Amino acid sequence: MKNLSLIIALGFFQVYFGQNPIIQTKYTADPAPMVYKDTVYLYTSHDEDDAFGFKMKDWLLYTSTDMVNWTDHGVVASLKDFKWVNTDNGAWAPQVVERKGKFYMYCPMPNNMGIGVLVADSPYGPFKDPIGKPLVKNSGDDIDPTVLIDDDGQAYLYWGNPNLWYVKLNEDMISVNGDIIKDPSIAKVKGSPDPFHYQEGPWVWKKKNNYYLAYASTCCPEGIGYAMGKSSTGPWEFKGMIMDSDKRSNGNHPGIIDYKGKTYVFGFNYNIGKQTMSKHYERRSVCVSEMKYNADGTIRKLPFWDPEGVQRIATLNPYNKVEAETIAFSEGLKTEKMTEWERNNPYDTGKKITDRMVVSSINNGDYLKVQGVDFSKGAQSIEVSVAALYGGNIEIHADAVDGPVLGIVKVTEKAEGDIFKTIKTPVKTFTGIHDLYFVFRGDRDLFYFDWWKFNEN
Repeated sequence: MKNLSLIIALGFFQVYFGQNPIIQTKYTADPAPMVYKDTVYLYTSHDEDDAFGFKMKDWLLYTSTDMVNWTDHGVVASLKDFKWVNTDNGAWAPQVVERKGKFYMYCPMPNNMGIGVLVADSPYGPFKDPIGKPLVKNSGDDIDPTVLIDDDGQAYLYWGNPNLWYVKLNEDMISVNGDIIKDPSIAKVKGSPDPFHYQEGPWVWKKKNNYYLAYASTCCPEGIGYAMGKSSTGPWEFKGMIMDSDKRSNGNHPGIIDYKGKTYVFGFNYNIGKQTMSKHYERRSVCVSEMKYNADGTIRKLPFWDPEGVQRIATLNPYNKVEAETIAFSEGLKTEKMTEWERNNPYDTGKKITDRMVVSSINNGDYLKVQGVDFSKGAQSIEVSVAALYGGNIEIHADAVDGPVLGIVKVTEKAEGDIFKTIKTPVKTFTGIHDLYFVFRGDRDLFYFDWWKFNEN
C-alpha cells in the first residue's frame, strides 16, 4: 500500500480539475445554469436511457458550489405540469431566471404549441403553470427560450430556430409587452449571405458595457458561435466561434454564467453514450469549460470540451451529511428518487415518510468520486445511510480508485431495499484535502446509497 502520509503531502500541492461530462448517472442536454446566492443551479433537459431520437419528458436540476461536485435533485418539472399540452415527449431546452424571490422556468412545447412558463417560490420547485396557456405562440420557430433582465429592469424573452425572435416581458414575467419581433440582423434571407450561421439555442447576457448573444451555430455538427451588440436587442455583430463544431458531437447548446470571479460555458457532447454504442443516438451529456475574454471584450476560442473540465474552486465539508448523489465522477451508477414508507408490520405499508434521491444500480466494481474533501479536523469514523438488497461492501479510497483504503463499510443486513439504516464504521486517521472514491464490492444489486458523513477526531 502507498504511504498515506506521502499522498497527503502531495495532495496539498495538487491542482484539482473536474471531469467532462459532468453528469454520468443520466443523459442530460441543453444546460441552463443560474447563479442564485452562493450556488449554481443547473437545469437540464433529459434524454431517456432508451432514446434513439429525441425522447425527452422532463427537466432535471443539479447544484454545485465548487463547479466539480454536482448534486442531483432529480426531476424538477415535466410536460405534465402543462395541462394544455397533449403529449409527454418533447421537453426541450428550458431556462430558469429569478426575479424578486420567484423563479420562472421558460419551456418550449412540442408540436408547435408555443413556449410555456412555470413559476416557483424556490429554485428547487415545485413549479406550477400560472397562466394555463402558452406565453408565446408565434410560429414553428418557438423553441429554446432564453431570458435577459436588463439593467433598467426590462426583461426580454428570446428564442427560435432557424430565426431569432424576441419580445419584452412585463414585470410579472408571465405576460408579454408589445409585439413579437424577428431580429433583423440575424434573420435569414434567401439568397443573402449568412455570416452569423445562427441555428438555435440562443443565450443572451451582459458584461460590462457589452451585450452578448451565444448560440448553436451551423448544423450538423453544431459549434457555439457568438455576436456582440450595444443593446439588449442589438444590432448584433458576428464575432466568431466560442467553440468550433466537432464531428464527435452532433449538437451543442450554450449556457453561460459568471460565478465566483470566473466565467463558465456549458454545453454537451455524446461521450457517455458512445462508450457503449457506436451508432448515433440522442443520448447526450452536459459539459463545462472556463471561458475567458480578451481586453476588447471578445471571447477567446475554446477547444472542444476538455475531458479535464474546470478547476475546483471550493472544498467540500465531510462533517455534514453529504448526499450520495453529490458526485464529481462515477462509473456504472444511476440516481433515482425513492419513497420510504413507515412499516407497521411485515405485510402492511404505513404512511409515507419521505422521498429521497439515492444512488442506485450499484454493482461490483462501480464507484463514485467526490473531489476536494477537506479533512482539516481529521476523521475517526464514517456513517452511511443505505438500504440493502443483496448487500456488499463500500471501500473508501483516497485520491485514486485504487488508492489507500481509509475504511470499509460492510452492508450485511439484507432488507427489502426501501428500509434505510445508518451504519457507522471506523476509518484510518488522516487529514488534508483529498478526493474520495467510494468503490462498491459484492455480487449484484448491492444496495441503495443515500448519504455519508465523517466524524472528526
